[in-house]
Formats: sequence, C-alpha cells, structure tokens
Amino acid sequence: RDDPAFYVLKEDISPCIFGSIEKQRWSYACAKQLIERLVYAEGAENGLEFTIVRPFNWIGPRMDFIPGIDGPSEGVPRVLACFSNNLLRREPLKLVDGGESQRTFIYIKDAIEAVLLMIENPERANGHIFNVGNPNNEVTVRQLAEMMTEVYAKVSGETAIESPTIDVSSKEFYGEGYDDSDKRIPDMTIINRQLGWNPKTSLWDLLESTLTYQHTTYAEAIKKATSKPVAS
Repeated sequence: RDDPAFYVLKEDISPCIFGSIEKQRWSYACAKQLIERLVYAEGAENGLEFTIVRPFNWIGPRMDFIPGIDGPSEGVPRVLACFSNNLLRREPLKLVDGGESQRTFIYIKDAIEAVLLMIENPERANGHIFNVGNPNNEVTVRQLAEMMTEVYAKVSGETAIESPTIDVSSKEFYGEGYDDSDKRIPDMTIINRQLGWNPKTSLWDLLESTLTYQHTTYAEAIKKATSKPVAS
C-alpha cells in the first residue's frame, strides 16, 4: 500500500493486477483490459489509429440514477449517486468495510475537456493511452461521505441527521465475490506531455455543484415518493 509503484498507475509501465477468480467483481476490470489489448494489437499489427481513455471516477450532475426516482428501486448506482440518494432521503450513508478505500475524483467538465483535446489533436493523441483523473482530489470513501454530508447541509439548508454514516460489510452490500483495490492514483505525465492538460476543479467545488443539482432536481420528487401511503 505504501509503495507508489503499486498505486500511482502509469499507462505504459504499471502491471495489471487482479484478484482471484472467486472474487467475481474483477470480471469488469478484466473485460476492460481485454478490449484494450485487442485495440492495441490492432494498432500494432494492422495500423489501427486509436486513443484509449482510462477514466478515474468521473463525477458530476446527472451521473447514474437515484433509485426509485429515475432508476430501479433495487438498483445500486456508483458511490456518488448512492450517497446522494441517502442524503436526499435523510438516511445514513453506508460505508462498505468502514470506507477505508482511497479514491480520486474528477469533475465531468474537466474530463470532457481532456477528451475534446484528444479529438481535436489526433496527431498528438493517436496511439496513446491516457489516464483522465485528478490525483489532487484523493480521499477515503469515509472522507468523501463526510464532505458530501457537509456540502449537502450547505446547499439544502438542512442539518445533518444525528448519525450520518453507518458501516456495512462488503458481503452485506454487494453479496459474495466482492473485492477491489484499496488505493489507485492516476499518473498524469503522458496526458500533460502530449496535450498540456491538467484537471482544475477541486473536490469541494465539484461536490457543491453536483449536490446543488441533485437537491434541486430530486428533493421534491423524493418527498412525494416517500409520502405516498403504502398500499394494503
């Protein structure tokens, strides 16, 4: 965990590490790596012009769905929408295995800016793999929950509930077969060298923008949904 060689991820050097087969959640990462290898091989063998983007937690307004409002009630969106749903419903935010995993987050507008630079500069982007993330916005999932709780209180005008978070096990939340890396930071050397790009938006600012949108868009809909009488 303390060796940067295993958590500062370089596109052209870092090894690809997966969990064991019984940890089924790794199938998603395995599938992404497989298609990258296929695309890269087509470039090497048959001259395919390509650019591969590796997104590191792009977040912002309209990300995922709010369960029971514009998505299935039993659905489990990604962490930002999960926490937003809890905040909107005034429920504790569920921290899987204590929320100790560390992640970086980037505002969707910054990420789109990076992709547009790739499209507009094919001579500098073709044949490259680009990390697109914000290493300056690294927090534990617990810290993210605490920050979102504080930001949401500011944008909504509502005080936080008495116990804003609750710890749950990964088995309870995801079921059998869950596993994930505990820390991963994108190295930004290549995208900065090739396209002169760096992310701009701080975690606080992107959360304030996103949670303002979430509150404006969903707060009344959730009040209406939760106030309906239960059918007998």
